[in-house]
Amino acid sequence: MTAAKRILIVEDEPAIADTLIYVLNSSGYQTEHVGLLQTALTKLQTDSFSLAILDVGLPDGNGFDLCRQLRRFSDIPVIFLTAHGDEIDRIVGLEIGADDYVTKPFSPREVAARVGVILRRLNAVTGTDQAPTLAEQFELDSQTGRIRYCGHLLDLTRYEFLLLKLLIEHPERIFSREQLLERIWQDPGDVFDRTVDTHIKTLRAKLRLAAADQDPIRTHRGLGYSLQSR
Repeated sequence: MTAAKRILIVEDEPAIADTLIYVLNSSGYQTEHVGLLQTALTKLQTDSFSLAILDVGLPDGNGFDLCRQLRRFSDIPVIFLTAHGDEIDRIVGLEIGADDYVTKPFSPREVAARVGVILRRLNAVTGTDQAPTLAEQFELDSQTGRIRYCGHLLDLTRYEFLLLKLLIEHPERIFSREQLLERIWQDPGDVFDRTVDTHIKTLRAKLRLAAADQDPIRTHRGLGYSLQSR
């Protein structure tokens, strides 16, 4: 499973969310969790995900409303989670654009299996089961703090890991040196812009050891750095 398979979990019950995060991460997916409709909508508008798991009942709205708004700008697959098993709820969910529907209580591993089925079906339709892009050649395991590139486990320092993790999670997004300092270094006032450049240089050297013919980190003069998707 590659880093591109990112799953957004929209669930306000921490115990359920934590279980889903654990199982999905163990299955090789990246996960991000939010508990509010508006936060989820912002994430879906500004970030890239392969699939969204939406709880129907949220503190500031419901998953049906979120799905309706999502379908105005995105066609990513959606799985609904709900405490209701009524047929009308399932029909409404599917009619507004959901791909699947799971009733609580559920098996988290069944949800992970359904995610896999939907994404494989989508890949078959779109023809995306091809050679992975540069960004997809990274395998990020946030739980263990490890990153593989082209199948090779990278030997990274703490800041190298945090820097590469941020770039992997936002492919093609350009981060300025100031943004990288603020997000990764705990006290950016004590470090300099050159610190970012130095860490990028050492990261590139380690990536070349895994794949000498590729350079996935792009330098944007006067702007910053990004991770290439292609």
